[in-house]
Amino acid sequence: MSHLPSSPRIGLALGGGGARGLAHIPVLEALDELGLKPAQIAGTSIGAIMGAAYAGGLSGNDIRKMTLEIFADRNSVLSRLWQLRPRRFVDMFRPGPVQFDPQRVLEVFIAAYLPDRFEDLKIPLRLLATDFYGCQEVDFESGPLLPALAASIAIPAIFRPVTLNGRILIDGGVVNPLPFDGLRTNCDIVIAVDVVGAPVPRTDKNEISMLDSLFGASQILMQTITTQKLKIDQPDILIRPPHDTVRVLDFMKAERILDSAESLKDTTKEKLERLLKEPTLVT
Repeated sequence: MSHLPSSPRIGLALGGGGARGLAHIPVLEALDELGLKPAQIAGTSIGAIMGAAYAGGLSGNDIRKMTLEIFADRNSVLSRLWQLRPRRFVDMFRPGPVQFDPQRVLEVFIAAYLPDRFEDLKIPLRLLATDFYGCQEVDFESGPLLPALAASIAIPAIFRPVTLNGRILIDGGVVNPLPFDGLRTNCDIVIAVDVVGAPVPRTDKNEISMLDSLFGASQILMQTITTQKLKIDQPDILIRPPHDTVRVLDFMKAERILDSAESLKDTTKEKLERLLKEPTLVT
């Protein structure tokens, strides 16, 4: 056993949770304000996007500005979504709800902010996806960044699955919504940001819609996975946004979500500073 080093290696796990994942931003800003850079980042779904942007060299404040810029104007968002319409006539008449190509979504919304390859990142990054037929976690740490990111965010019913390296991949939150496991190997302090949330009732409706049912069930399952993981191992710092009414696809409420999560910046700084001051022992 040894004392924490004066410059500890920090592992940062950014979890999945749709629009609630914008709450990752104040945590990133807290690290910036403390002058601390993670030695390694692991991300699932929206946490994969935030992790990729941060590992690529953007500051927490840069990511805040990028987010508010993207979602500031509904017409601008609709214009970008129009670029994602089916290109082939036959695709317009596929059975079931319309599903977007996640890589095209990334190309239209945020690819310009990201490097092309994992090897171009300034911080080592691990992105998680789910092998649909293999029923297991798939990790990406090298090679082209955008396809791995697309696989990690491929929420069922909203995005089409991603075919990569001979496997059909979907959202990483299905198997690992809070990917703090594995960071302990190379890091002295592990910070995990859990943004999954819970189903939110609609005041104007008595019935649950198909999407609310699907996303709510996913949130319950992801909460269950995380609860079981936390019984086996604990990150040194666990950050969760305040309870709110944010739904998975509420990205147009970006400013409100960020305002609601602002307290996480001070919470992260306080917990980290306390941990760094204490004669904490790590194995």
